Amino acid sequence: MTNPEELIERLEMAIIGYGAPRAIVAFSGGVDSATTLALGARALGGEAVTAVTAVSPSYASGELEAARQLATLIGVKHRTIETGEVEREAYVRNDAMRCFHCKAELYTVLGRLVSETAHDGTVVMAGANADDLNEFRPGLLAADRFGVRNPLLELGVGKRQVRAIARLLGLAVSEKPALACLSSRVAFGIRITPDLLARIDRAEAMVRSLGFETVRVRHRGDVATIEVEPAEVGRLQAHRGLSALLGDLRDLGWREARVGPSGYRTGSMNSTLLVTPAPIGAPGPVRA
Repeated sequence: MTNPEELIERLEMAIIGYGAPRAIVAFSGGVDSATTLALGARALGGEAVTAVTAVSPSYASGELEAARQLATLIGVKHRTIETGEVEREAYVRNDAMRCFHCKAELYTVLGRLVSETAHDGTVVMAGANADDLNEFRPGLLAADRFGVRNPLLELGVGKRQVRAIARLLGLAVSEKPALACLSSRVAFGIRITPDLLARIDRAEAMVRSLGFETVRVRHRGDVATIEVEPAEVGRLQAHRGLSALLGDLRDLGWREARVGPSGYRTGSMNSTLLVTPAPIGAPGPVRA
């Protein structure tokens, strides 16, 4: 494993090698996008980099202010944009390509932002990493189509290495649990609505209030399944507030609420597909 210092140098050189004096980074506030943002600022200078956070019903509440503060600490400008993926029928119908349509909306809006700034030579970057290739991630196809660069992925940097880089750079999010859009909690084939996403967001906040950091509330029709880290499942099952929590979730509209005995794992909703798609290969390098 290449040490973090060498990876930082290689990643900075890769970003410089894109040949663009300015960058926009799709910035959720998670460890991957924060690391990409910090590397961009180091490579190009903070004044040349803008962090852009997309706000929509699929973005969990409470994340925006944290993202804004982190961008300030990194030393870059921060902007928000509104994305309308929940207005796209291709997204709302929630099939296996949902993530593609979400990213297509995001990159369309970011491309418009680049055009409005009237600057030539702005590269758009995102925070996909090499481990994302182990799962079905159709959003990578959208990145390829729109010319978005993912330096972590392109240099084969996986999640553990990303966190090591984030620690070395002093990023407060280096140990932050993985982020994912709220729609990733909904079983494929169930239509996405803003009300459903708001219900999931509220449910997850309830679980976190009991002292759990990594939380997913999976929506499978009339059943809500709570997932926490596998090592934390026993603590949740024994928590004195669990009975009240399950009742609160039923009050939100689920007929049944239960704790997932296996705990959280990434990509678990892919199992609801009739056929699990193969992982998507790495996009070839393209200019933004």
